Amino acid sequence: MDLVEEFGAIDIYLFDQALKGRFAPGMRLLDAGCGSGRNLVFFLRQGFDVCGLDPWPQAVEQTRALAARLAPALPAANFRAEALETASFPDAAFDAVVCSAVLHFAENPGHFRRMVDGAWRMLKPGGFFFARLASTIGLEDRVRPLGEGRYRLPDGTDRYLVDEAALLRLTEELGGTLAEPLKTTNVQGQRAMTTWCATKR
Repeated sequence: MDLVEEFGAIDIYLFDQALKGRFAPGMRLLDAGCGSGRNLVFFLRQGFDVCGLDPWPQAVEQTRALAARLAPALPAANFRAEALETASFPDAAFDAVVCSAVLHFAENPGHFRRMVDGAWRMLKPGGFFFARLASTIGLEDRVRPLGEGRYRLPDGTDRYLVDEAALLRLTEELGGTLAEPLKTTNVQGQRAMTTWCATKR
C-alpha cells in the first residue's frame, strides 16, 4: 500500500483521532483552513461528506480538484474561498470541524475569538472539534511578546499563541468538554504545537 496515496500528508495528530474512532463514514466534516486538502484524502476516500474553506482561492481550487478525483459526487460548492470567521456555511452544519495550523495566524485576541467562534458556530451539538495550534506551553521563557497576543518564536516566526489556561477557559466558555487532555509537542525548543480536541455540549 502507498501510504501517501491512501492517506495524503495528513496531520499525524488528526490521524490519531481517526484511529480513536472520532470520525465515522457519512459524517459531514469541515476542514476550516483546508489549504490544498492535505488533511482530506483519508476522509474523501472513506465516504465522508467533506467540505472545506480557505481564504486563498488557489488553495480551494486545488482542494476541489482533489475532491473531484477522489469523491466526484461531492459538489464543488462544498469548497469555498472564505475566511473562517465569516464563513457562509450555516449554523450547526457539521458533525466534525477540523482546524489544523490555522488559529495561530490570528492578528489579535478579538480576531482569534472570532475565528474560534466561527468554527464552533458551524459545529452541531455533540459534534467533535479538532484544532492544532501554536502555544507557549513549554516555551514560556523562550518566546518574545510582540503585543496583541502575538509572539516571536525561537524559530524566527511570529504567531498568535495560547497557553493551557486560555484553552481550558475557552473550552468552558464555548460550552464544550475536552475529548481528551491537551497535548503539546515541543519541537526542539523552537516551537510548541498543542492539540485541542473538544465536543460541543
